[in-house]
Amino acid sequence: MDPHEIRILLIGRPASELDRAAALAAQAGAEVVVAHDETTAMATMRRAHVALVMIDVALDVAGFIAQLRAERFAVPVLACGVDAPAALAVAAIRAGADDYVPLPPELAMIAAALAAAAERPGSTIIGQDAALRRAVDFAGSIAAARMPVLLTGPVGAGKALLARTIHAQSGRQGPMLTVECAGVPADVLESDLFGHQAGAFPEAVADRCGKLDEARGGTLFLRDIDWLPAALQARLAMALASVPSTRLIASTTADLAALVRDGRFRADLAARLDAARIALPPLTERLPDIPLLAHHFAARVAATEGLPMRPLTDDALSLLAGHGWPGNVGELENVVRRAAVLARDERIGALDLVLSDGSRLSPATDPSDGIDPLVGRTVEEVERALILKTLERCRGNRTSASNILGISVRTMRNKLKIFIEAGISVPAA
Repeated sequence: MDPHEIRILLIGRPASELDRAAALAAQAGAEVVVAHDETTAMATMRRAHVALVMIDVALDVAGFIAQLRAERFAVPVLACGVDAPAALAVAAIRAGADDYVPLPPELAMIAAALAAAAERPGSTIIGQDAALRRAVDFAGSIAAARMPVLLTGPVGAGKALLARTIHAQSGRQGPMLTVECAGVPADVLESDLFGHQAGAFPEAVADRCGKLDEARGGTLFLRDIDWLPAALQARLAMALASVPSTRLIASTTADLAALVRDGRFRADLAARLDAARIALPPLTERLPDIPLLAHHFAARVAATEGLPMRPLTDDALSLLAGHGWPGNVGELENVVRRAAVLARDERIGALDLVLSDGSRLSPATDPSDGIDPLVGRTVEEVERALILKTLERCRGNRTSASNILGISVRTMRNKLKIFIEAGISVPAA
């Protein structure tokens, strides 16, 4: 992991079990910042970007999260503690914490939390497809240049991974920071990108540095830039001239030229972004790469989850090759991740390959009786069984299980709440 990109803030008393979490996070490749109280933590966050927060459940978690929201910070928060009373853990979750993590933590849990916060499945571009290699080679040839780069391609094709590759090969000493443009309220996005001054709005009690400034000497990655509101497009176009030392990389699944013609995207900003355009192909156009990717994902899951390495059978690989992959490489990884956790045999077979709702990748029958075991079961039943089985294999760790299933920790928590209210036993955290 790039320590400049993944910065984790730990909030708690000195000489506590959080020190163990800090050591493991550093071992996993993160830059670790420690604050001993909430006030110091907020001051740290106003100065520099933080990708993940872990806070001792004994502190005022609710007040800290309320302050984050008031000052327009969008960052995942994990509450943690040593043998904390259940009431404190529940209160932290209700206050908005994404999960509760018992201390001392394990390296696999810390690595999973960092991966989920960074939304990055891996650090290597795998594949021998000619179009993919051309894209990667072109990216390498312009990595050291200052020109902006526009990455295009469908969801899950690897645009964020290619952006990190460009930054890694650029030789830039500054950090690579990411701004998520999709699904973020305009005011939160504005503060994240440009920062704000004390008094800019009632809750702005201090100056906050925006990522555009913080990325000086490094790279700013604008993910799904087609979602950037029109007012922020105009401000970004003007601001880029004042930060020439910041390398801009943007990604989109849309046709920016068409958006410009429709009046939904600024022509001057689109022209600036289009200095170098790199298109990534969908997975269905690089079928020979599927076995390479599948084995790579299976090996990584085994390593991070402490599981035995299970190769994929020929039937499983054939099934993967025949799937439509609307989610591309990201979807393939989630399928293989689930299979690696749920498989019981020495190899991952076709019957181990399931979608996020528990349904098979394609129609398959049990050779022992000729009956598909999913027939006669509702989607809710299959989904519940998949979630509980994955949680059991992860020894109750909500973050690891959510990462494996490809869902957010918040979604996991809501599902488990429904199960508990229905009287269904749920593995303890």
